[in-house]
Amino acid sequence: MKSKMNIKSIFIMAIISLASLLFINISLAANTGIVNVDVANLRETADAESTILEQISLNQEVEILGEEGDWYQVRYNRITGYLSKELVTVNSNPEATEENNQVSENTTEENQVSTGDTTENTEEIKIGETYKISENTKLKLVPSINATDVIELKTDETVTVTEIMNGWVCVEAQTTKGWLRKDKLKTNEPEKVEEQQEEQQEQPAEETPIKTQYINSTTVNVRQEANTSSAIVTTVALNTEVQVYREENGWSKVKVNNVDGYISSSLLSDTKKETSRSQTTSRKSSSTKTNKTTTEVATTNVPASGNGSAIVATAKQYLGYKYVYGGSSPSTGFDCSGFTSYVFKQHGITLSRTSAGQYGNGVAVSRANLQPGDLVMFGKSSITHVAIYIGGGQIIHASTPSTGVRIDSLSTGYYNNNYYGARRIV
Repeated sequence: MKSKMNIKSIFIMAIISLASLLFINISLAANTGIVNVDVANLRETADAESTILEQISLNQEVEILGEEGDWYQVRYNRITGYLSKELVTVNSNPEATEENNQVSENTTEENQVSTGDTTENTEEIKIGETYKISENTKLKLVPSINATDVIELKTDETVTVTEIMNGWVCVEAQTTKGWLRKDKLKTNEPEKVEEQQEEQQEQPAEETPIKTQYINSTTVNVRQEANTSSAIVTTVALNTEVQVYREENGWSKVKVNNVDGYISSSLLSDTKKETSRSQTTSRKSSSTKTNKTTTEVATTNVPASGNGSAIVATAKQYLGYKYVYGGSSPSTGFDCSGFTSYVFKQHGITLSRTSAGQYGNGVAVSRANLQPGDLVMFGKSSITHVAIYIGGGQIIHASTPSTGVRIDSLSTGYYNNNYYGARRIV
């Protein structure tokens, strides 16, 4: 009798267990979920390497049929497959609330372990700024850890942030756009800030002008140093107002149009000159005859780049040399402005050290009139990159840590879309 009672008890417990399991499955099947990423891959099996049956967009609803480990079995558009639990926010019923809360907590903990807590970095990363990669990482097609890889980025490679969404940033690198986690960026080392700090350290302390004067010749070159062989930083026209800071050895240290430089003191007057045609012609002729060694008379046309081919030939000698941030010689490697300043230095021409500073060297030239040897600048709202035009719609430059010094087309991708301007130095 006792044996029969035990068998009956076991049978009843089995029925209860089966009913409980059936209730759980029915309860879960009654649930729906919302996709919480831009694109979620619906897989054939509960495996990140299995075949993709469909791609489901952000905020689309799916029917949850069951679960298997870290995956939900779901139905979407009459297709049954598997979605990773972290890609779905479950619309829980009362019975499943506690279980789903635990799933959410586990997912949050896993994300914190794998990606780090990026809450504190939210305000540090800004759209339009350029940053370095903190460690080797893969650029994703969409902001999801399961998304397709686009390219691999190396440590210290520079990228420009174009969009921010939750813990992800969309960046532009190597003329390609993609997504990566914010903690993959060195948030305390934006490239642009370093470059600006370097430029500020190079500049002397702010001086107070001693007087205001005016250009007394048709067109005058403003030099980087107080001598006629120094690099030209800009040109100014007759009667342009300049702020004079000091005078020494026949030269005046001036600021004009927000540019610092030197002008021969003989080309400055305390008052503006009359600008009738006859007087201008007479003054230009007299100035040319009496001040050949000091007068800086320039033509109104953009000068031809007579030595541009020699500049290009020198630049091509360093194809394949490595990219190193802050580098400015073949022995250490080059960054973009270090490369251009080194090449021009081989021809006795001194450029500013940063790409933004080099935009103040030479004279402006339009994109349609580019000649070999011209400097070409890139960036959206400000200059972040510089290259040397070599002709045929191509540039040579120190590109990225993964590519070094290379030749690229000016008419495609990043270089076409972010063209900023050009300067003629020779």
